[in-house]
Amino acid sequence: MGFIDKLRARWQQADSLLCVGLDPDPAKFPDRFVDDDDALFNFCRDISDATAEYACAFKPQIAYFAAHNGGEAQLQRLIAHLNAEHPDIPVILDAKRGDIGSTAQQYACEAFERFGADAVTLNPYMGRDSADPFLQYNDRGCIFLCHTSNPGARDFQELDVGGEPLYLRIARTIARDWNTDGNCALVVGATYPQELRAIRAVVGDMPLLIPGVGAQGGDVQAVVENGATADGTGLMINSSRGILYASRDADYAEAAARAARTLRDTINRWR
Repeated sequence: MGFIDKLRARWQQADSLLCVGLDPDPAKFPDRFVDDDDALFNFCRDISDATAEYACAFKPQIAYFAAHNGGEAQLQRLIAHLNAEHPDIPVILDAKRGDIGSTAQQYACEAFERFGADAVTLNPYMGRDSADPFLQYNDRGCIFLCHTSNPGARDFQELDVGGEPLYLRIARTIARDWNTDGNCALVVGATYPQELRAIRAVVGDMPLLIPGVGAQGGDVQAVVENGATADGTGLMINSSRGILYASRDADYAEAAARAARTLRDTINRWR
């Protein structure tokens, strides 16, 4: 089953649009992990196992692993664990890759073969040839940055290009020209709901990965009302810090599960 079909099945099976972001910061871990050489893996394993029933996807962020000695090996183990224990839940490697030629081929191999992710986040700035090595894995998801959640998104993404903002040109081009095998999706920040509405109007039922809910101030109601498809799906609404660090005590996994369930239910109230 390809990424998009796996995601659609999970939306229905779990009745959830919640994507659980796995951005492990050891400085915020409970004390039990202080002397644990495998803390990144063990913490994220516990969080993912506790929150799996409420998740439509998991999204490990590669930098939070690669910054630490041995971290990438722990990321490999984590994704292998997710694929083995929660095979119905797609795994998105948040790497925001974007390069050309043989380098892009290596990044695609890294995401899909080394790490075994179902999808990867990508930067479309360098154009179609930088995307082709990823798109050729047509059973895997290619999730392109479109309008991001950070304040600086307006610096370039809203520049006029021939009568429309750049982010809409990106959305239109990917939906019309790059999505030949139906394995594309877009990243659209929760903090820009009107832009989200405009993007949804352009891309039809293409899935959208939505960062920015919670710590960045994105509003769940606005996201669902502006971004959901007609059947009430179409979204992967990500939360990382609000779930991962719901507690720094011994109940960290149970607290993460409660936070995930609460956000899942809040999202569903607006569907």
